[in-house]
Order: sequence, then structure tokens, then C-alpha cells
Amino acid sequence: MKKWFGWLLILSLLPATLLLLLSSGQAVESLKPITEIMDEKIQLDDTPAFVNSYIKDAEGTVISELASDGQKRIWLNGDEIPPMMEELFLQSEDQRFYEHAGLDFEGTARAFIVNFKAKSLDQGGSTITQQLARNLYLNHDRTYNRKLSELLISIQLERKWPKEKILESYLNTIYFRNNVYGVGAAAEYYFSKPLKALTPSEMAYLAAIPNNPALYDPLKHPENTKKRQELLLELVANIQMLDSKQLNEEKSRPVTLNVKKKKELYPDYSDYVMEELKQAVAFKEKLKDPDEISKAAGELIRTGIIIETHLDPFLQERMYRANDSFTSKNHQSAAVMIDHQNRQIVAMSGGNQYKKHDFNRAFQARRQPGSSFKPLLDYAPYVDSKGAGTKSLINANELCMAGYCPKNYTKKEYGMVTLEKAFSQSYNTPAVRMLKEVGIKKANAYIKPFGFKDTIEQGNYAAALGGLNKGVSPLELANAYTAFGMNGEYQPSRAIKRITGLDGTVQFEWDDKQVRVWSPRTNDIMRELLASVVTKGTGKAARFEADYLGGKTGTSNDYNDLWFSGLSDRYTASVWFGKDQNGSMQPVYEQGTILNYWKMMMGGDRVAEGY
Repeated sequence: MKKWFGWLLILSLLPATLLLLLSSGQAVESLKPITEIMDEKIQLDDTPAFVNSYIKDAEGTVISELASDGQKRIWLNGDEIPPMMEELFLQSEDQRFYEHAGLDFEGTARAFIVNFKAKSLDQGGSTITQQLARNLYLNHDRTYNRKLSELLISIQLERKWPKEKILESYLNTIYFRNNVYGVGAAAEYYFSKPLKALTPSEMAYLAAIPNNPALYDPLKHPENTKKRQELLLELVANIQMLDSKQLNEEKSRPVTLNVKKKKELYPDYSDYVMEELKQAVAFKEKLKDPDEISKAAGELIRTGIIIETHLDPFLQERMYRANDSFTSKNHQSAAVMIDHQNRQIVAMSGGNQYKKHDFNRAFQARRQPGSSFKPLLDYAPYVDSKGAGTKSLINANELCMAGYCPKNYTKKEYGMVTLEKAFSQSYNTPAVRMLKEVGIKKANAYIKPFGFKDTIEQGNYAAALGGLNKGVSPLELANAYTAFGMNGEYQPSRAIKRITGLDGTVQFEWDDKQVRVWSPRTNDIMRELLASVVTKGTGKAARFEADYLGGKTGTSNDYNDLWFSGLSDRYTASVWFGKDQNGSMQPVYEQGTILNYWKMMMGGDRVAEGY
């Protein structure tokens, strides 16, 4: 009794209720016109519904679909929605849509009678405008306060928006079960086809779902969906959109679902893109708080964006093949490849058999770099500040400084050796001497442009051999090594080319500047040293026929971390092998498989050689 009496009150007291709500308690004599008050109190966002966003590779292919809160949405403009689909909803939901002003009292009265007889609120007699108001701005609670708010917003929608926009917005926001919203997303999800490619029977099948998404879920209750589909086809036949022959054909036409799986081709790369998106948002909005940055990035994604990236699918697949060939279940790996000529991150592996949202070792793991840090902290600063060359001599005997007594890997002393010999054979004591001569403060200044998360403390001469506090990530190391391919200049490499709206409007592009780290002369000498590693040093197994190859091996204490970082004329790449919880990698080190990994990734033949 109380429920149907409430409906009666809504119908009889609606004009007075609208006036009271809109006046917001003001005295009658000071009331403004109702339309003016509505404009003040009910402000409508132009596009309040959020839509899917996409990540694309360098060729323009979608590699990842970003559905906010797991909801699949594709926004279609009015001219992209077939008249048949429009009429299916107009005839079933709101036949007087183009006649009423948002509220259909005939429909409401009819619903009142049904509810009175059933003593329930199962039917609301809602117009398409009311349903849109509920979908965009309200929840679906069946309360009288919510219903009154829905009525007010519906009136305002009709005042501010043309009918065509209301219908377009409605068709783009209605719920189709299975986290699918809108006719465009429904066509793509259930049939893997664009809406315009659907037959009338398929359109009617989709249009059957929103009336009761649980009851008409085509994945669980296809017989219910089919029954309502036939009813909808009859409704559009009643207005001559189908003749009797077409009606029978569409009713009898089999409907075959082809459910589309969410596209996620290269999750390790796209996960990093999401991290770089936060960096872009923080830069653009001048934000520093991590929570604010994450919130702003989420809001941007919900507006519908396309993130164009530099991912090269051919190189990414080659990296995956290297993973399959040279890693095992007994250890992990990570790799990053950069086109240093264009400062583009073109491929990334976050680990063996990486899955979406896994711990991405390519940019999240920080490990001890061992000797692969020597070119950056020791040799380049020493060559640059001391004017040394490849044939300059350096002491390779043992030394001690404040209790720190490093030894060469072989435990041997070699006397005075050339820089080329010390570098290619990865002697330790010369590297420590170089850092001491340059000074930690000055050496720190050389590597500052690279933006390492770790800093070298005064007196920490173990850093000369890669003994850092936090370590480095493969991405950080590859980024730094790009300076050797850029004549001694550095510019951050990016995965994101630009961010656009779904209409192609550019919203963001990186505008990074180059910074000179060391002189061109120093860079030429470093490239000679790096080349000596793959021609006659510890990295010979990585060598293949190329115009230029150079690199540096790295091993941390107890063989916990294995590295190889290097470059060709165009690409720079870093590879790491290790165990997440540490553990000796000595057998893998002796097999030299990390060098073969790097070689395959960079385009060389597969050769199994030791160090």
C-alpha cells in the first residue's frame, strides 16, 4: 500500500516538488525564474560517461585496451549508429521520445497501474531521457528521492540537449551485461564486429539485453535473449522497417556469438607505458604526490585516449624468442632495447612468461650492476677529465683504501696495463684507481644526467665495481648507455610517442632536451673500449657481423647478478639474469647464455660460447 501510494504522491505533487527543490529554501518573494534556478542547481557535464582507451604500437596496431574499472565502452557518434538500432530501442523503450519533454506521464500512469496491481515498484515508466539521467548522474536505487532527482535532471537534459544528442548518449551508456556499456562496445564484445556490420537479427539480439541484463544475458540465457529478440523484430516490422518476408528471415536467422577477448599482446611493455603515462601526467599537471598522479592518470584514461608508442613488435617478438631460448625456470631475466638514434624504447621484457601486472623487472627491479657500471662511473669520467686514451697506462695491482682492498677476478696482479686491456678483461683494481683519481663527487656529477635512483656516497669506492646501495634497473642502465650511441649526449628515451584523444587531437608529447655528458673525444675512446670487449674481451660470445658492436659484461658478488649492456649503430640494449631472492648464477655465467640472449635480441645468429 505504501509503495503505490508513494507513486500517486509523485504524480500529484510533482509541480510543487519541482518548485520546492529548485528554490533551495529561498523565500517565495525572492524566487528567480525556475529555468534560471535549474541552470544554477543542475549543471550537466557535456560528456560525463567514460570510454575505453587504447595503447598502440609504432605501426598503429592496438596492443592493449584500457577499460576503466573493468567496464568496456566504445563511444559512437550518432551517424555511426544504424537507424535500425535506434528504432529497436525507441519502439521498445520510448515510442513517444520525440514528442515528450523528458517525462511521459502516459507511460508513468501506465507503470503506476501495473505497480498498483502488483504492489511493487518493478516498473517505472521511465523515458529514454530518464534512463540516461540515471545512467549518467545517479544510481539505480529504487527510492523516491532518487526518482525525483531523476525527473529534475531529465527536464534539464531536454532543455539543454537536442533529442539527437540524448538518444546518442543513451545508446552509448546503456548496460549490456558482462561489464559492457553502449551499443558499440556490445557489438565488438558479443560479435567481434563493428555495429554497422551487424545484421538486423544481431542488432535485435543485442537490443534485447538492456531491458533485464541478468535475465537476457546471452552467455547464460540465450533462449531468453532469442525470445525477446523476436519481439523486438516484430516491433520494428510494425513501423515498416522490415516487411513480412524480412521479418521471418531475421527471426529464423541463426545468431552466432563470437565473444571478443580483451587485447593484451605485450603486457610487459604496456605495463611500462602505464608507468610512463603517470610521468607524463605528473609533468603536464605539475604534480608530485603519487596518489594525486595516479588519480589524474586514471581520470585521463576514462576520458578516452590513444597512447601511441614506439613499440616495435618485430623486435619485441625477437626478445621473447631470446627469453624462450636462453632462460629457464631456475632463474629470471629482464631486458630493454632502445633505438638510441631516435631515443625510443622499442622493446621490453619484464621477466620469463610475464603476465599483466606482474613485477616488471625491466624497470621495477634494482640490482647490483657489477662491472657493467664501470664505463659510466669510472672510465668515461677518467678519460674525459684526465685526457686519457685507449693506450694510456693504469696500475692493475692490488690496493687498499680505508680498509677496502679490492682484487681482480683472477686474484692476480698485472702491473701497468693499457686502459683497453683493463677494460676488455674487466680488471677491478684499475677501475677503483680511476674513481679515486677523478673523485666520487666529480664522478657523481658525470652520471647525474642519467637520473639513477641510487647515489654514490663519499668514500664508497666499491661503487667503482658496481657495489651500490640500491642498484640499477635494466631500463636505467640501457638509458645511460645510449649516451655512447649519441656522441656523448644524453636524452631520456621514451616509450610514449604522444597521447591523443579518440578524435586524434594531440594532448601530450614529450619535449626532452639533450644534455652533454662527456666530450665527443671521450665518447670515441669509450666506443673503442666497448668494442674491444666483444672483439677480444669478456663479451666475445655476443659478437656478430655489424658495422659497430660494443658492450660490457657485469657480475655482482657471488654471481647473484649477470649483466650485458651494449650497443650497435642504432640500438642499445641491457640484459639482466638473476634470481628474485638472490642465489648463485655461476653455472649460467659459465655457459655464457646471457651473451647469446643479447646477441639474438640484437639480431645476431644463435651461438653458444662461453665468456
